[in-house]
This record gives sequence, structure tokens and C-alpha cells, in this order.
Amino acid sequence: MNKKLLLAWITAIIATLGSLYFSEVRHFIPCTLCWYQRIFMYPLAIILGVAVYRNDKGIYKYVLPLSIIGMVLSGYHVLLQKVPYLQHFEMCTTGVPCSKDYLNWLGFITIPLMAFIAFTIITICLVLLSRKEKNEA
Repeated sequence: MNKKLLLAWITAIIATLGSLYFSEVRHFIPCTLCWYQRIFMYPLAIILGVAVYRNDKGIYKYVLPLSIIGMVLSGYHVLLQKVPYLQHFEMCTTGVPCSKDYLNWLGFITIPLMAFIAFTIITICLVLLSRKEKNEA
């Protein structure tokens, strides 16, 4: 079993369960950007789980684009919450504003930051996995 692949899968599971906890248990309504991040994270939990089961080290070809796009979206979301000037360019026009902080642990840990960290961990694991595969080939 590949440890990098396993770490990426566990990270995706934790991120998926965390987002479901915040919306279904804590009743935080997801904004538009949160929904887009979910669109990229939820499939990762399933696809990476199948890859771990099959020990498919070539899965990075299909999963890396999802994690990179998710990382960019969540990074933008973090900036939108933390840089007041960017709120002029906010995408969310209906419902919950994307700049709303439901939680702010230690003054800087927000839900989009946690998503960014999860996407970054997954991306790093997959890049390392791809390099190992290319070196072995």
C-alpha cells in the first residue's frame, strides 16, 4: 500500500466529512464558492478510495487536476475573506456571501483555509506519487 496515496485519501475523507458536519450538523449554509469546492473534493474521497484499494499509483493523472482546481478555488476564497479589497469582486450575489466567516479559530483558521490545506496536502501527495512513478519508469 502506498503511503502517499493513503494520506491523500484520508485527507479527502476528513475534508468531506468536515464539510458535511458544518452544513448538516452545525447548519452552516454553504456559499457558492463552498459548493464549487465540494464539487472538487467529494469525488476525490471516492476516486482516491478506489485507487487505494487497487493500489493504482497512476491515478494522479485523473485526480491531480481536481485537486489543483480545488486548491485555486479555496485559495481565492481565503483571500476573499481575509483581504477586504477583494470583497468588491465577490461572486456570491444571492444567499450567503462568500466573505462570511462562520468560524475563525485562532484568528485565522476558516473553513476555506481548511479546504485549501486539504487540497494542498492531496496535491503534494499526488505530485510526489507522480514523480516516483516517472522515476520508476
